[in-house]
Amino acid sequence: MERYLGEKKILRIYIDTLDKYNGETLWEEILKEVKKEGLAGATVLKAVAGIGAFSEVHSFKVWTLAQELPLVIEVIDDKEKIENFIEHIDPMMDNGLITLVDTEVITYKHKNFNK
Repeated sequence: MERYLGEKKILRIYIDTLDKYNGETLWEEILKEVKKEGLAGATVLKAVAGIGAFSEVHSFKVWTLAQELPLVIEVIDDKEKIENFIEHIDPMMDNGLITLVDTEVITYKHKNFNK
């Protein structure tokens, strides 16, 4: 697990639940690309509400069938892998925001399950 420790980058991708890529849910397609590219991992966080580029409030409404809620996809890995991944997924996004910040991974624990 040493490969996961030390100076890393956090990639944050801000999109909505209704965003699509080739007719599929964008966040799921991005996760598939994370796995395909061999990145350390990713987490998708669904927000309760948010304000986008056009200053429109997106929030949960009980009476609405299709919920347009903000999502944040976080990916942590080495700088080079993250930068290559950004170039890879940029064409997939029609709308959204991508940020990159420094972080230091100090502990990573993972139980090995023997089958």
